[in-house]
Amino acid sequence: MARRGGILGWLRSVAPWLAGRGAAVTAARAYDAAGRGRGTEGWMAAGTSADAEVAAAGSALRDRMRDLVRNDPLAAKAVQVLVSNIVGTGIRPRAAGPDAAVNRAADEVWKRWAEKADADGHTDFHGLTALAVREMIEGGEVLARRLRRRPSDRLPVPVQVQLLEADHLDGSRTELRGDGSRIVQGIEYDGAGRRRAYWIHPEHPGDAAGLGRGLRDSQRVEAAQIAHLFERQRVQNRGVPWGVPAIRALRDLGDWQVAELKRKKIEASVVGFVFGADEEQSSIAPAVLDADGNRVEQFEPGLIAYVRHGKDVKFNSPGSTAGIYEWNRVQQHIIAAGFRVPYELLTGDLSQVNFSSGRMGLNEFRRMIEAVQWHTVIPQFCAPVWRWVMEAAWTAGLVPDPDIPAEWGPPRFESVNPLQDVTADILEVRAGFSTLAQQIARRGYDPVEVLREWQAQASELDAAGLVFDSDPRRVTKAGLVQPEAGTVAE
Repeated sequence: MARRGGILGWLRSVAPWLAGRGAAVTAARAYDAAGRGRGTEGWMAAGTSADAEVAAAGSALRDRMRDLVRNDPLAAKAVQVLVSNIVGTGIRPRAAGPDAAVNRAADEVWKRWAEKADADGHTDFHGLTALAVREMIEGGEVLARRLRRRPSDRLPVPVQVQLLEADHLDGSRTELRGDGSRIVQGIEYDGAGRRRAYWIHPEHPGDAAGLGRGLRDSQRVEAAQIAHLFERQRVQNRGVPWGVPAIRALRDLGDWQVAELKRKKIEASVVGFVFGADEEQSSIAPAVLDADGNRVEQFEPGLIAYVRHGKDVKFNSPGSTAGIYEWNRVQQHIIAAGFRVPYELLTGDLSQVNFSSGRMGLNEFRRMIEAVQWHTVIPQFCAPVWRWVMEAAWTAGLVPDPDIPAEWGPPRFESVNPLQDVTADILEVRAGFSTLAQQIARRGYDPVEVLREWQAQASELDAAGLVFDSDPRRVTKAGLVQPEAGTVAE
């Protein structure tokens, strides 16, 4: 017992020391960025959810970004670069079911429908995709609504797509219901958290006053009729514009450029002042006159102002601002990073890159573009529209099955080294890593159409008795005549 009491006593004596050492180790392992002190004083970081932040700031962010895109050349260029790379000439589908005949029928139906896809009648499916992506980048999100059409409308498939800006979604409608369902910023969810409906204003809120009537109450539209395109940066229900991190930099750079330009104009307007013998008594404030004796109230280029009783001439010496070019480049780099666009593509300034560094930057940018295509645009916009069309085509008796899978082919990026890239593609096909159809689809063409054209052209060449070097049936890669089938080339 004495031995046990001694051990317990020793533990009690060292317990404060152990606790203090444990606290010191814990403090040493803490995150410096979470510390409180002079370095982080004034740093207010709220723990609100993404939905709460979007609800509070989404409308203002959309309005400000749209204003910048309308008036700021850098913002306009950033949006255009992103749209051109994400959509390009179009993200094209190809039926990929097990039945080749069904696939051909589905592809033909889609091709005819795509020309009449726009409910507003302005463009085709690829134009709708480009506009939807532009709205997502500039406004944060966009809604695509399925509109069923009557047979009397004489459309290839009785369905069309209407794009609605994010403003149509009634963000003020939020409600918690007793059955477990809820409405969050105009989006209705069932008890399991699945999207059930959207509450949408019939007219754009910005048009209500201009149309001579007030804003009508939002209407409930089933979720199956809506494709909601936006980028999820957190677990959130609605999106924000892409360039949000660059908004302040864009605004500040624009304001600085205007202020600097005005300062230069003022400095260049005044050539000189004519002062009197006593400069302290002949201040500019009482009277500054031009050569005709008129009071000067506005500076003009080449102006010489006369102070009362002036006898001495002092010419204006405009000041110079050093480092303007470097400062502008730094700000433009910040803006490019905020939009996730390479500086060279945003500004067109290629003076600081060579072939290798430019290609490395493009590769990283293209990886980001591919991620957006496959993780956002295709599953949220393209795939739902394909399902709508196949369902409507099946209802109209144009295809035998409403559930036909599709493979999507985003536009191929322009090659920096075409010969090298084409050689790599050929090796991929020969090694079995990809198919000829996949390579054709990557270039934005329909594989079936390309093969049909090849077949027709080959028949015409054979009928005319012509052999061209570009015909792989007759000529080898080395320019030699191809051996007949079943023989071995020497």
